[in-house]
Amino acid sequence: MENKWKDSSAQAAIEQYSDVHEDIALRVYTSRLIGADPALVLHGGGNTSVKSRTKNKVNEEVDVLYVKGSGWDLDTLEPPGLPGVLLNHLGKLRELDSLTDEDMVNEQRTHLLDASSPNPSVETLLHAFLPHKFIDHSHADASLIIANQPDAEKMCQQIFGATIGIVPYIMPGFALAKAAAEVTKKIRTLKA
Repeated sequence: MENKWKDSSAQAAIEQYSDVHEDIALRVYTSRLIGADPALVLHGGGNTSVKSRTKNKVNEEVDVLYVKGSGWDLDTLEPPGLPGVLLNHLGKLRELDSLTDEDMVNEQRTHLLDASSPNPSVETLLHAFLPHKFIDHSHADASLIIANQPDAEKMCQQIFGATIGIVPYIMPGFALAKAAAEVTKKIRTLKA
């Protein structure tokens, strides 16, 4: 994989999308870099997000997760394709024991900054529950070659050591988000 980031292109994206927060402009720029490489993501696949702060309609500072919306492709993403969802509310959902897909979609839609936004990704809670500001979710060929081996877990541990978290296969949604957050928490605890 080749790093295709260019400071000049990042700055151009910030200037092009001057009507949105710099975080969103950079997320669009990096999403397009990922989406343009078929070795990183299949057409229509993958998700990206950024956690940021903005002011709501009553001028309160709120934490927001901007995550790729349904119907948008990473290689052609524009700012409207990153619906903003209130991050504090999403974080509270982690305390639930279970959440149906229908209820998850409802919780996300009812906590959008803009009701006309596209539906946030089915992976929204995964992005919300992980602690990182920027999250890239792709299906990189290099990773899949390893993950699709019969002894994938052992191979991953040999290659990456304690820097990787391994979550058994779970369908996208609430259960996967919770499991990934727990694995990430354990890794961070080990590093501390």
